[in-house]
Amino acid sequence: MEAKVGKFFDSVTNFFSGSDQLPWCDADIIAGCEKEAAEANGSDESKNECLTRFSWALVHSRRTEDVERGIAMLEASIASTTDPLKMREKLYLLAVGHFRRGDYSRSRELVEQCLMVEPEWRQAQSLKKAIEDRITKDGVIGIGIAVSAAGLIAGGLAAALSRKK
Repeated sequence: MEAKVGKFFDSVTNFFSGSDQLPWCDADIIAGCEKEAAEANGSDESKNECLTRFSWALVHSRRTEDVERGIAMLEASIASTTDPLKMREKLYLLAVGHFRRGDYSRSRELVEQCLMVEPEWRQAQSLKKAIEDRITKDGVIGIGIAVSAAGLIAGGLAAALSRKK
């Protein structure tokens, strides 16, 4: 019985905290990837891989500025990407960035483009589920706020009318 109660409270906590399964990236990793990208020598391929790792670190950051920077880097690099698998990866990272930023509709569009390239890609499927869960959660919270506000207004009106009598 205690295990069921614990699971219930964990699910409620996860619902309101908005936890997801995406990894977070700290400032040290971002700095290391930035240094690696700045020092990248050699072929364009190796430079692009360094920039992709750097973009990955940025969109997985807890800092909004980093996420915005990662999104900008990825959007700038998409036009020159011709390989469908690299395009899929960049679209996925863009979807993660928009998800972290709270732009769930744009994130969903991008992850659906990824799934057009690779329908069985579990990472993209997992992100799509996280997006849909977050949209549902935001909708439920919005409805709860609206119902609470309507209840307060109705209660206030009822109290005011009862005082007049």
